[in-house]
Amino acid sequence: MQCGNIEGASLFTEEEEALVVKSWSLMKKNAGEWGLKFFLKIFEIAPSAQKLFSFLRDSNVPLEQNPKLKSHAKSVFVMTCEAAVQLRKAGRVVIRDSSLKKLGSVHFKYGVVDEHFEVTKYALLETIKEAAGEMWSTEMKKAWSVAFDHLVAAIKTEMKPSSLPS
Repeated sequence: MQCGNIEGASLFTEEEEALVVKSWSLMKKNAGEWGLKFFLKIFEIAPSAQKLFSFLRDSNVPLEQNPKLKSHAKSVFVMTCEAAVQLRKAGRVVIRDSSLKKLGSVHFKYGVVDEHFEVTKYALLETIKEAAGEMWSTEMKKAWSVAFDHLVAAIKTEMKPSSLPS
């Protein structure tokens, strides 16, 4: 897979797109709250993941009250969901306000590995399941899984040392 391009329309169907769009429209107005829940789930599953975030290392502020975490969580959650919503329309992963190169180099710099992406995927699906309530289904889970896998593949293609100074 190259730079997150969809190599066949069957990889993300119209039905999957509709499920992602429908659930995102439900979560969008409370993206900050859902983003924070998403990150709290990540840290619940893998407490050591907190060490990957410099703004958490020396903080005594409880996670759920940390303004930097709240801001970061919301932006990551919105970026992830919006990339999923745009996937079929754009035919590839599209990231706003950032670049895949930057995302890739940051993930590389902090030593993000496959296990981190797996924990993140599980936490994302659990968060969306909670947000979607009765709307949640096996099909919706598959749709978000496919979209997330595309995003991760696009980030991984850019996970190399950055030529930019840090």
